[in-house]
Amino acid sequence: REQHLQLWLLGFLVLCVFPNASGFQLKTSFYGLPRASQTSLSETTENDRVMSKEDDIAATIEAFIQNEDGQDEQQSFFTMPQSNFNGYSTLTGQTTGYSAFLDRKPSWLKAFQRKSDLDADMNEDGYGDMHRRKRSFFKRAIKFPLNLATKALKRKTVEPGTLILVRHGESEWNANKTFTGWADPDLTVQGRREVEHAARLLMAGGYKVDVVFTSRLKRAIRSAWILLQELNEVYLPVFKSWRLNERNYGALTGLSKTETAKRLGQELVQEWRGSLRSRPPSLTPNDPYWPGRERRYADLTNDQIPLSESLLDCMERTTPLWETKIKYELTKGRNVLVVAHANTLRGLVKTIDNIGDAEIQDIAIPTGIPIVYKFDDELKAIPPAKEDHAVSQVHMNALFLEKPGLLKEALKREKQWSEAVPGYDRIMSRYTRPMTSIERSLYKLDAERELGEWASEFIDVNAPVEDDGNDGNFGKPMMVTESEVWEMGMKELESGEQFDPDTPSFHQTETAGEELIEDNEEEIVEPNIYTPPCVTSIPSAAVLGNDGMSQIRRDSVIVIIRHGKTQHNKLGLFTGWEDAPLADEGIEEAKEAGRLLKLHGFEFDVVYTSWLSRALETAWYVMDEMDALWLPIIKTWRLNERMYGSLTGLSKQMVKQKYGEKQFKAWRRGYGVKPPAVSSFSPHYPGNDKRYQKYLQDKRYSLRETLIRSIESGELKLQRKLPKSESLRDCMERTIPYFVERIAVDAVDQGKRVLISSSENAIRGLLMHLLDIEEEEITGLEIPNGLPLIYDVKSKCLKLLDDGTGRDPLEVHNFGKAGKYLFRPCQNEDGTLDEECTIDFTTKLSKAEEETIESIKRGITSSL
Repeated sequence: REQHLQLWLLGFLVLCVFPNASGFQLKTSFYGLPRASQTSLSETTENDRVMSKEDDIAATIEAFIQNEDGQDEQQSFFTMPQSNFNGYSTLTGQTTGYSAFLDRKPSWLKAFQRKSDLDADMNEDGYGDMHRRKRSFFKRAIKFPLNLATKALKRKTVEPGTLILVRHGESEWNANKTFTGWADPDLTVQGRREVEHAARLLMAGGYKVDVVFTSRLKRAIRSAWILLQELNEVYLPVFKSWRLNERNYGALTGLSKTETAKRLGQELVQEWRGSLRSRPPSLTPNDPYWPGRERRYADLTNDQIPLSESLLDCMERTTPLWETKIKYELTKGRNVLVVAHANTLRGLVKTIDNIGDAEIQDIAIPTGIPIVYKFDDELKAIPPAKEDHAVSQVHMNALFLEKPGLLKEALKREKQWSEAVPGYDRIMSRYTRPMTSIERSLYKLDAERELGEWASEFIDVNAPVEDDGNDGNFGKPMMVTESEVWEMGMKELESGEQFDPDTPSFHQTETAGEELIEDNEEEIVEPNIYTPPCVTSIPSAAVLGNDGMSQIRRDSVIVIIRHGKTQHNKLGLFTGWEDAPLADEGIEEAKEAGRLLKLHGFEFDVVYTSWLSRALETAWYVMDEMDALWLPIIKTWRLNERMYGSLTGLSKQMVKQKYGEKQFKAWRRGYGVKPPAVSSFSPHYPGNDKRYQKYLQDKRYSLRETLIRSIESGELKLQRKLPKSESLRDCMERTIPYFVERIAVDAVDQGKRVLISSSENAIRGLLMHLLDIEEEEITGLEIPNGLPLIYDVKSKCLKLLDDGTGRDPLEVHNFGKAGKYLFRPCQNEDGTLDEECTIDFTTKLSKAEEETIESIKRGITSSL
């Protein structure tokens, strides 16, 4: 043992002094390279044979591509050195082009490696930050005995979690049989339906998910989103890894499979598609499908971006993800959902079931059917039980939740019915949003009131009312006294306008100084803004139709968006931590925000949002419009809305009637006043919600709640101290520190462009910090739904974006009486006015100027 230790130390010292010494090239075999790098003589011969065959048909493929694309961009395609043929030429001091994880270095060497080398791949898409704990040595020393006691009291080993594999739904290129690879087509309608079906199979089987891994390609990301929406778990952490991308088909990307087989021969194309080690011809950096030109892969080196891949290359690309992340989550007892592509999922299956090279070619991964793995304590796959309904596949120890082929046949039959039967209702495609009973009742009331606008076209409001005497007054006219509100309403009804007596503008008794601070309702007040807001005009390139492209903004910026409207907002319900989804109007508001940001040339590097569906959905629709679904999304409870305690889910009018006007206003408008606390057993208490029970880690434990839960379950159940009610101050005391300690440090100070999607009171806290707004004034601030607020990091001022309508934002949006604290003159470092503040709505145009502008608009429109 001592001799071995001496040899290890000697070898290490030599490597430190002579890291590139030619005499130590044998270290690659010592560390144990992945199978793709340990090429045998027979494999080398096979590769040489495939390469020579490719050289023979190079001219044929080149001509074919020119015929397809009409241009000669691929002319240097086959002249690349064969050493770079697979796109993974190695770096100095690195044995593979994947990452340090594949080099299999002894674990004790990690202590001498640079931390950045170890964390680069581990922290992809923020995964490492999820496990980050900023604890001092003193805190760790204090908690060490407590952690030991906790483990001793639990006396229970954690059972490995369940692994669920789901292939993305049918994509647009799957439908027309095009080689896809790393290209990024979206799902078809059928593809969405397939994923929805997969989610329902998971729900029917009672499967739960704790963490999600997917690729950086849209078809997989959207599939993961649809699954989580159906499971009502969009708050779950989702990590997007390039290692789960589909196999890169090289120069075949974008070509028709059928036409390519006809022109080049079925045998050759099938060999590229089905052979384990054959690679299609490589891409070149000037190819339109070369991934290196895309921003989503900016964190990868050129050696990590494949120019072409064999099936084996693709499968072994997934190995580090399995070894360092998926296995870790499973050993912690977490259920892992992997939403990816056929070949990368086959790679995981090959590793999990230790399937041989020949046998793996028999494995197929169908769409729309979840594949479930169970594991023993050593993380070896357990074969599914021999039940009548169990479906598995040869060489695999996994359970298919449905027999392959049933879904496709059902969708095919439904399509035939929809085409043959006029008015056929596609039941599976109907979408209804869940509602609580009170939300449903108020929604119906709102719909009934909307009928007034339609009914006023046919009803004579001045006609005498017919009375059949059933009211108890024997048919005599009813003597009615109307308040000022109803008189106003009748006048509007006569003019054909909609009348809603609960609209704040009808209540003239409330003073403008009494603001509304809840996220569900805005008070209509006259804007009291001294400094006009900085409004950035639409870039001329976008206006003149230069392919709709605007100059990309490179400087660090913070864009804050309040979520779109929910049904709770529209119906006047206290929302708080209630997980209300966006209404249709709110979805459109979020999409419009994304279109506006894209029009003005915005790009983002990271997205922060809360654990509430309305904020998550808003961020999703914004990114979808900007074609940036691959962006990392960091979800935190600290950006949640204010917790309204026992008022959650209640109508404001109901609360006002029960507790009185004075108490109602104190709860809503007081900066430090908390509403009544919710009970520990209430469904509105966060401690009864899975997302806060399992994932909230940055709050101390509550002795009282731990005692309650432990008595209830008969075993020790640690419970963290979660809010049962919050004042506005409480909400800001969790929001502002998170911004200062995490968002500012991890993103803003690094020069990143940040998007924050959250709720009104959390945003009030952010703006209070960024713009130095006083506590006594912040309650008067209103945040419009779906409006991008642009915080310029350099000039430290807030800007708005011109939407092209020519309307003054202050006339369109209500910022409340504290809106004057939002906007200040935006100046450069030298004191000059920011050149982006190009629109001044305070200056009134003359009639001649307005006519000139209109003529210019007409000219632009006609040219388009």
